[in-house]
Amino acid sequence: MSKAADLREADESELETRLAEAKQELFNLRFQMVTGQQDNSAMVRTTRREIARILTVLREKEIDAAEAAEAGESA
Repeated sequence: MSKAADLREADESELETRLAEAKQELFNLRFQMVTGQQDNSAMVRTTRREIARILTVLREKEIDAAEAAEAGESA
């Protein structure tokens, strides 16, 4: 599990990769829960939170880029 500070240091392409991996892991966990192979339901919650963290950091980077572009236009 990554902390938000670690995620903020990563570039956007790495975050996109981590996001895809986390979504695939969530799919696999849900599938395992339905088929009875997975007993640890807390892993689903942890993975969902990881996805939310990654999406939050991606959105922060998007907002920063938009603000920088706006500041560049007004200067």
